[in-house]
Formats: sequence, structure tokens, C-alpha cells
Amino acid sequence: MDTDVVVVGAGAAGLAAGLWLAERSVRVIVVEARDQIGGRVMWRPVGSVDVPAELGAEFIHGAAPETSAFLRAAALETVDTAGDSWVCDSAGGLHRADDDFGADDIFERVRSLPEDESVQAFLSRFENYPATRDLARRARLFVEGFEAADPALASARAIADELRSGVDSTASRPIGSYAPLFEYLQARCAKAGVDIRLNTRVERIAWQPGGVNSGVALEVQTNDGGSSIISARCVIVTVPLGVLQQRAGATRLSFVPQLPQEKQNALRGLEMGHAVRVTLAFRTPFWEELAGGRYRDAAFFRCEGGAFNAFFAQMPLRSRTIVAWAGGPRATALDGTSAQDRIERALDEFGALLDARDLARRQFEGGVTHDWSADPYACGAYSYVTTGGGNARAILAQPVGDMLFFAGEATATDGQGGTVSGAFGSGTRAAAEAHRALETARALETALGLEAADAIETADAPSRVAP
Repeated sequence: MDTDVVVVGAGAAGLAAGLWLAERSVRVIVVEARDQIGGRVMWRPVGSVDVPAELGAEFIHGAAPETSAFLRAAALETVDTAGDSWVCDSAGGLHRADDDFGADDIFERVRSLPEDESVQAFLSRFENYPATRDLARRARLFVEGFEAADPALASARAIADELRSGVDSTASRPIGSYAPLFEYLQARCAKAGVDIRLNTRVERIAWQPGGVNSGVALEVQTNDGGSSIISARCVIVTVPLGVLQQRAGATRLSFVPQLPQEKQNALRGLEMGHAVRVTLAFRTPFWEELAGGRYRDAAFFRCEGGAFNAFFAQMPLRSRTIVAWAGGPRATALDGTSAQDRIERALDEFGALLDARDLARRQFEGGVTHDWSADPYACGAYSYVTTGGGNARAILAQPVGDMLFFAGEATATDGQGGTVSGAFGSGTRAAAEAHRALETARALETALGLEAADAIETADAPSRVAP
């Protein structure tokens, strides 16, 4: 065997898994198709701003114990989100509003449903009554924007369970972006002996039932055109749901033999949310000076009519950047647009929102963007449960034959699906499962070896004492 464990993917789940195993003296190779670690945590420089722009995950949701533990180990700090929320009114202006979508209240009523139904079907009954129409509209905006989900597909019961878990109750950010944390994890992995191989795509995982003694073979392709086989006792698969589902445009990944039917059914019970992010950098935070400083403490701007669900600053930290976010159906509507077009649309829309289009143009310094649905290594932003999907996350997380182990935010079962902390926790959980399988196999090998030695010694005994 080339190694004990191969981890496919160097995102949050993959790095957590590789580190956990290596620090317990397990030989680990982590292969990553991209040219950098992080997976759906992605950062890029923008303009002359010192802090890199987040193009993927940005927030820490809820208590996030796994993320918090890594941040403490890296001596990195966080800041809670704060600031005012501004919403477009019917006259086209902006008014200050409570940032609470009100989704918790309306989704609490899911408990009375005899069976699961789509968010769209669930909310439709409230949209017909004046007293609850606005609450239902805001809940729909939450599902489309925050969850990046299609209400026609998303499970009302799963959304309610997530809200009840408290994961969405608070939000914070790592100061200086997620980049320092992932650079710390990469260095710690290297110190522990993890072999991280970038620009390396796994195209085929060949396995046979029989546990870690049977081994797995991974067919890999490097971005310079090379190919090779990596053999291991087992594999931890952390690729995003969209790749496992082999959605249109996804990088090729096949299992030979195919995954068991229950695993395939679980894949059909989940969906990838669509999201487009644009970060705009300006020479100054000009919006803070508009209208006599009216928007000085603005954190979020939301308007229903545009291409983007929301624009947000880095409050309470002062920054020269604004993020434009399109999630769910609005992200789908941007499908096929060029990076430059998305940046132009975001700039124009943000300027128009503040009635300062020309000023925004003059202040504009540069922009970066990423369309996660068009990314072949993700095919979406993060996962959500579809109607009737039930325990799909738990089934997807289950090992197969003590050889294939699965991690990633789509396998998080504690309300942290779709989050970095959920990915970290799933990586540690899958690593512990693989470790137990390896230890059990080694104990069995030792026992069999001792039995074989005893048998040989017994067979040889007469010849040694015969005259």
C-alpha cells in the first residue's frame, strides 16, 4: 500500500480528517484537484485592500465548536456581525429594518404537518392571508438567500429542524478572513506528516467489499496531464455533494463497483444550493458619508427586485469592500454570465440602491467574483435537504464496507449542514471511523499472525524432540 488512508479533497473536512489521522501516526495522503487548499473556502486579493476577499464561506454560524477549537489553537480571533440592516421599500427608497427574517416563527408551524412538504407548498397557505403574507414573503427570502435553496425543492421540515438547532441564531467572522486559519491548518498538517498533493484529481475509486485488508485503488490525474494509481487501505471522500451526484459540468468521479443503492438514494434526497458572490473594492467606504452619514453603520442592504439578494459590509469592522450575494433562484438566473458582467451588474445595482451610481463608479477600484454552480469541483455552494429527504445526510455519512468513509458539510447531522464547522466536524468523525477500522484490522492481523506462529511451532515440535 502507498499509504494507510487517502483523503479526497483538501477543504475543511479533508484537512480536519488528514490532521486527526496523522497526529495518531496514520500515514495519510490528501489529494486536491484545485491549486490551493480550502475547497469552498476560497479567498482572493481585491484592489489594494489588505484583507483578501472571501469568495466562498465567510461566516461562522452559531457556537461552531469545531471551528472555534481550531481558531483558538491558531490564536486567531473572531468578531460578531453587527450593524444596521436596510431594506428597499415600495417607493424605491431604503428604510432601516430588523435583520430578523421572521423565519423561525413561521417554520415552527411545520411541527403540525402530518408529513413533509416543500417550502413553497408550506408557505403558499400563509401567502393567501393578509395577516401572514409579509411573514411568508420574508421566510421565502430567507430560504432563497440565506439557504441558497429553491423553495420548490427544499424540505420545510429540514429547514425547521435547522432553525430549531440554533445554528443560525448568531453569526461571526474570523478577523482577517478564513485564510489565516487554513494556512495554519496546512502548516500543521505538514508538520504532522500529511502528504498534500494539489492539482491532483481523483477520477476513479476502485474498491471491493472486505474491509481495509482488501484495500482501495484511486486513479488520479494531475493537471499537467500525468496519471497514476494510489493504493491505500481505505479512503475518506470529502468532495462536495454536486461532484458525488455527478451533476452536469462536474469533474469526473466514479466508484467501481457503484455505491450501494441506499447511498445513491441519499444523494437524491439532497440538493446543492446555487450561489454567486461578487466582492467590490472601493477607494473609500463612500456609502458611510451619504445622506449625512445615514448609512455609516450599515451592515446589510436588501432589495427584492435586483439580480442580487443582498449587499453587505464587514461591520462592525470598517472596510472598503462590499459583497454582493445572489442565492437560490437569483443565482440560477445569472447562469452563463461572465465574471466581468457579474461585477458590472453588482456595481451598478449597489450604486443604484444608494442613488449614487456615478459616485460608486468613480470610487470603484476592482472586483472579484465566483459562480459556485459553474465550478466543476463543487457544482453548487452548499447542500440542503429536499422534500422527503429525511435522514439523507446521516445515510450519506455512513461508511461503506469499512473502506469508504464520507465527510463534508452535506454529511453533517447536527444542524451544521452547509457550514464550515459542519465540514470540520464531519472530517474528524470520518477520520475516527477510519481509524477504528484500521485498528480492528491490525488487531485481527496480529491475532491471525500469532495463531499461525503457534500452529507452525506445534507442527515443528515433534521433529525437534524426536531422537
